[in-house]
Amino acid sequence: MTGTHPLRAKRRRAALRTAAFMSPWLIGSSLFFAYPLLSTVYFSFTKYDGFRPPVFNGADNWTYVFTDYPLFWPAMWNTLWLVVVMVSCRVLFGLGVGLLITKIKSGAGLFRTLFYLPYLAPPVAATLAFVFLLNPGTGPVNVLLDWAGLPAPGWFTDADWSKPALTALALWGVGDLMVIFMAALLDVPREQYEAAELDGAGAWARLRHITLPNISPIILFAVVTGVIQAMQYYTQPLVAGKVSAGVIGGSGQQFEPGYPDKSTLTLPQIIYNAGFQRFDYGAACVVALVLFALSMAFTALLMRRRGGLIEAGD
Repeated sequence: MTGTHPLRAKRRRAALRTAAFMSPWLIGSSLFFAYPLLSTVYFSFTKYDGFRPPVFNGADNWTYVFTDYPLFWPAMWNTLWLVVVMVSCRVLFGLGVGLLITKIKSGAGLFRTLFYLPYLAPPVAATLAFVFLLNPGTGPVNVLLDWAGLPAPGWFTDADWSKPALTALALWGVGDLMVIFMAALLDVPREQYEAAELDGAGAWARLRHITLPNISPIILFAVVTGVIQAMQYYTQPLVAGKVSAGVIGGSGQQFEPGYPDKSTLTLPQIIYNAGFQRFDYGAACVVALVLFALSMAFTALLMRRRGGLIEAGD
């Protein structure tokens, strides 16, 4: 019994010491994650316009968003399309470019620079350049397609081509993934390739059984971060829609996002639309919670040891 109190005191001191070391993280997480999340949940059940005090209205905001808000389901579909198609294309293209550059014997530095430079372009400037390059009337891309006798799409002015055009823009700025994959590919043990060649394994067999298993954690990282970025995709589709619609005005000009025909709408855009254009903060909080839940679901699925799109390495 005599040693009980000293043991408790020792454990208490250890707990306090641990809490002291964790306090920066605890304070930061409370202020910048837990409090905003709980506030968002609270405001999603209130009628709040940012000027008058919030009034509890039950599930009215949730009903409105899922049944009556005309922009929600198009934005949901577009966001999921971008998550599945754009993220997959970026990962595959970044891996392909990384494989290509690691195989080049001379001039690898030049190609590495050429592929990485577009990633450094500001998102607004890059989107403006792509909109003018893909202009259906005067853009050089369609001029070349016409010259070659190929069909010239409407790109950002055609609802069927606007998302593929955004995907092309994302592939143009794939330099970040290229660098990550190059570092992973150069770290694969050369002895494994040499042993596989001695066994008669071809290029595809070496890629499938040596390269991909060794870099699978990096692929998982690229997919997870890509999904999170796609869930937050805001600037590029908004700028592309505005410029294609001819809306380049300054402050005070109202613009309903999604041109053409709601094909460039994303969930972050309608959070802004509901909260700061319609002054319906309750509906905006509902959309934000849906976006948060989708991000968590995709991340949890991909982070499962043998779930998602790939298998993590052992």
